[in-house]
Amino acid sequence: MSKTQADITVYLTQYCVRAKGLLNAKEVSYNEIDVGAQPELRAEMIQKSNGVTSVPQIFIGETHVGGCDDLFATESAGKLDQLLFPS
Repeated sequence: MSKTQADITVYLTQYCVRAKGLLNAKEVSYNEIDVGAQPELRAEMIQKSNGVTSVPQIFIGETHVGGCDDLFATESAGKLDQLLFPS
């Protein structure tokens, strides 16, 4: 039986390689929104993240994980797979 993956959206710039690296290592697909190339989408990111302006901002399903350090902290706490593959 294959796992069903949550929808993942990552607002980022071309320099946000660590977060992408972790998600790639987890072998999940994600929607990448480059707010450097599409600055009009930065306002959408800020609204969805309750005012956070730094990148990346990572959303897994309905959960705002936060930035890259938050993503790695979620992984270290053993909670990332639960978000990525909800049952």
